[in-house]
Amino acid sequence: MDSTATDRFDVGRFQASRNRLASLAYRLLGSATDAEDTVQDAFLHWQAADRQRIKVPEAWLTKVVTNLCLDRLRSAQARRERTAGAWLPEPLLDGDPMLGPADTFEQRESVSLALLTLMERLSPVERAVYVLREAFSYSHAETAEILDITESASQQHLHRARRRITAVRTGGAEADPASARRIVEEFLAAATSGRTELLVALLTDDATAISDGAGGLATRLLRHDNPQRIAAVVRAGFKPTDAKRRLAGGTPAIHYALVNGAPAILFVLGDQVVGSTMFDIINGKIATMHGIAAPKRLARLTEAWRQHEPDAPLIDQW
Repeated sequence: MDSTATDRFDVGRFQASRNRLASLAYRLLGSATDAEDTVQDAFLHWQAADRQRIKVPEAWLTKVVTNLCLDRLRSAQARRERTAGAWLPEPLLDGDPMLGPADTFEQRESVSLALLTLMERLSPVERAVYVLREAFSYSHAETAEILDITESASQQHLHRARRRITAVRTGGAEADPASARRIVEEFLAAATSGRTELLVALLTDDATAISDGAGGLATRLLRHDNPQRIAAVVRAGFKPTDAKRRLAGGTPAIHYALVNGAPAILFVLGDQVVGSTMFDIINGKIATMHGIAAPKRLARLTEAWRQHEPDAPLIDQW
């Protein structure tokens, strides 16, 4: 095989792993943009490597991507951005290949906005161990090899990660798709009617709402932890006004969608998603809401929406 044919073959081997590598990077970083950049960096490493000596390309590439992600998480810039109080994961529309495997509850939960946000509490290595084990089912021996740690250290990191997540994560059964949609439709009806008592009834006692503000303009995330306060904020936020329509650039429609595997409503103007609210539903009630309106956080979701065949909107003109 000549060198050109070899290069094409090796590029093909990398491309065969690209979606899996991107879904790994997304889970580790919570950013689709950073995940894409990381996978591209991994490709450059792959091109520069002595590929004839790489016995298991998938394992080699997994190790490279994981460690590139750890470098990003440890960087001074990332720490500043994530501790400044304005970081949220980038939402992804259902069907985006970056969401990766979704065969098990653990795999589906690993890309939920609630869990991606909670994983900010973990150290970079804890986060990597948790993702490799829970989402990709790597053994502790394989995880230790990827991260250059011992198997016992991998076990300890996983134990700490699970403990930190479960300390603030209320467990419960997954909502079936029909029930999830019904709860979201009830939420939207209550929100647009201004009936706060109906909104409170849909929320868990420890519900949390996190938002980047109208138009995504908040310099720090807006967070509310009281059901009554959340209901009041939602009632005010979902009431259409001329000022809000000017901020949105017009009169958007409201669509139901699945985002990061969870029910969501999207404010869509033309073919542009200008706002989104994602719901984490536990035991038939809304436990967490994430409101995202910053255009850069919605860029990939908007691009996917343009290729999407949506159902009829829940509200034609908001």
